[in-house]
Amino acid sequence: MSDKDASISVGVIYGVRLARDSGYRYVGLTTKTAASRLRQHLKVAASGRRRPFYDWLRKHTPEDLAVDVLETVTTDLEALGLAEIAWIASRKAAGDRLLNLSLGGLGPTGFVWTEEQREAARVRSTGRQGLSRPGELNPFHGGKHSEAQRQRWSELRRGTNVGAENINFGRFGTAHPGYGRVMSPEARAQLSEQRRGSLNPNYGKTASAETRAKRSAAQKGIPKPSSARSAHTRYHTNKGVVSETCRFCTQTDLTVQSSPMRETNR
Repeated sequence: MSDKDASISVGVIYGVRLARDSGYRYVGLTTKTAASRLRQHLKVAASGRRRPFYDWLRKHTPEDLAVDVLETVTTDLEALGLAEIAWIASRKAAGDRLLNLSLGGLGPTGFVWTEEQREAARVRSTGRQGLSRPGELNPFHGGKHSEAQRQRWSELRRGTNVGAENINFGRFGTAHPGYGRVMSPEARAQLSEQRRGSLNPNYGKTASAETRAKRSAAQKGIPKPSSARSAHTRYHTNKGVVSETCRFCTQTDLTVQSSPMRETNR
């Protein structure tokens, strides 16, 4: 875009893609230059914001990316918003795998919430009963994603929840969102029924001799039990034993009833 065009334009519609590919992964609008808008996106992605587009940006270096000006709008902001809607629709129709979360445009469809607004919405929705559409009520009931689509999702999400990329990385004890949660006996029984017998994905399967040898070699030299916690599970929990000298036994509810299997550690 020339300096003359920039002086009279309201904004531009831009598309972000990999430099080696022709398909766009994101289409947006800006009243600045497309290059400066991409730099802003990269800065937000580096801050760790979780969005499909920002997750995708974090997987690539700036040198891998290309940004193209798809259209220059010279009338008004309303026309700029309508142009974005049209470009998003047309690129999706052309087969581009866009990561846009909205249909584009100005107003609610293109509005970006502030962190304060997001926090207020989170507080309002906490504890709210969700809408359940089981069975035939679900719009995808009976449907099945193609292998190509499953493979694309697998490649896209690979590494996004590993290590520091996991939103719960380094969160232990009371800091972990699952702390203190206990499944009800009914839920445990339901899960057990769903995985019993032929319903278990490993039902009837036997590891090959090569796999067994690999597992054996990987575990060779590792003491068993590998930790005091594992020893407590093996020799106390699994056998119904409660030891007054075991710190893990004393941390749990000592209500194990006497049985022929119960014994006291010496």
